[in-house]
Amino acid sequence: MKRITRRRLLATAAIVAGAVLAPVAVQAATVDEVDTTRGKQNPVHVLERAAHPLRATEPGGNTADLRALSTMIGDAKVVGLGEATHGSHEFFTMKERVFRHLVEKKGFTTFALELSWSAGLQIDDYLQTGKGDAREIAEQTLANSPWEREEFVSLIEWMRDYNRNHPDRPVHFMGDDIGAPSLNDAFFERVTGYVKKNHPEALPRLNELYTGLRPIDDVFAYLAKPLAERQQLAAKAQQALELVSSHKGSGGDAFDWTEQNARSIAQTAKFLTLNPADPESLNSLQRFRDEVMAQNVTWWQKHTGDKILVSAQNNHVGYVSDNPELYSKTQGSFLRDTIGKNYLPIGFTFNQGSFLSKDAALGGEWKKFTVGAAEPGRNEHTLDQVRHRDFYLDVRKAPAAARAWLNVARPTLNIGTQFPEKPRDVTIAKSFDILIHLHEIREAEKMKP
Repeated sequence: MKRITRRRLLATAAIVAGAVLAPVAVQAATVDEVDTTRGKQNPVHVLERAAHPLRATEPGGNTADLRALSTMIGDAKVVGLGEATHGSHEFFTMKERVFRHLVEKKGFTTFALELSWSAGLQIDDYLQTGKGDAREIAEQTLANSPWEREEFVSLIEWMRDYNRNHPDRPVHFMGDDIGAPSLNDAFFERVTGYVKKNHPEALPRLNELYTGLRPIDDVFAYLAKPLAERQQLAAKAQQALELVSSHKGSGGDAFDWTEQNARSIAQTAKFLTLNPADPESLNSLQRFRDEVMAQNVTWWQKHTGDKILVSAQNNHVGYVSDNPELYSKTQGSFLRDTIGKNYLPIGFTFNQGSFLSKDAALGGEWKKFTVGAAEPGRNEHTLDQVRHRDFYLDVRKAPAAARAWLNVARPTLNIGTQFPEKPRDVTIAKSFDILIHLHEIREAEKMKP
């Protein structure tokens, strides 16, 4: 537990700010009190009444501190678990810790990641068969992503060990995204192989439609193609999906998976018609991307019956994003539209520490950045004065005074694939059902050879 006076916290923030590698601009407004029927109250005191301490962020060991979280999650079939940075050790280890707990105590069986559908299937093949090596699979499927880290090797290894010991109730890994795919020949074969076996008369036309598109080994090289060519290829991918779908009802479960794989190819090709220089194109295609992620999760949940933990950046799992100009509708919002109360989003905040990001969203290398303690006026500044070092709270059932504080928009640092990034206004109560706050984070660990 931390018990830090306001004066000491401000002094610490001033000292740490000198060591920040990338300075962050913050709005100056500060909210130190909240109006209630009993007059003004210190928000820290009312938040403490709702806070449940976290005893650890590392997976394994006693999980008694997560019992209240289980109650908060209730009967939700899909839980979104965000991250306030794309590359911090504690966010990643907490995901494994929470997933293990949900598997063992709440019947969850699928971990979904903001990763391409094709890569997710490759990881899941390893989990179900044990063929290959966890580290090699991670290196192949997570290459050049923020998840190419030791923390995700640990998750994959635990999931494989779990399946080895629970063959009657295996866990699964899915990729719900289309953001940075590598659609190799093996993935296209999941579609063409089925058609060759079951509808050989349709194979020549299918191969014709996939010509020029198959494979997509390098998404950035693909984006270098002229826009008109990418649009033409996207139209052919959609026609290929329609060709496969015309055989609906003929193959049961195998057909369903084939159709979904063909759908993923069409989704990817459409997404890759984006024009990075056109803000309108980026907005519409980011909305499309979040809609597709929600559709893929919904398809998996309905098809398998699994309970799913969805891992993504806060802006994807929340009901609203902190950047509506770019993310006008989120995956979390689409999931709420389709499955209602069966979806529950959990957001993360942090006070200070280091993380991985890039100088440019497209291209560039993932590298370490550091920020100091949150300044007055930010959500994290107040949250970090709660006496627990790390904690979580149910936003929906917090005391009225706490909910009043949580219902106000304040600057909050939320970092994706590019940094520096200024804090943007976030209304916690409008974005998440549950919030986890961590005092300090560090960058995720580079994968070992």
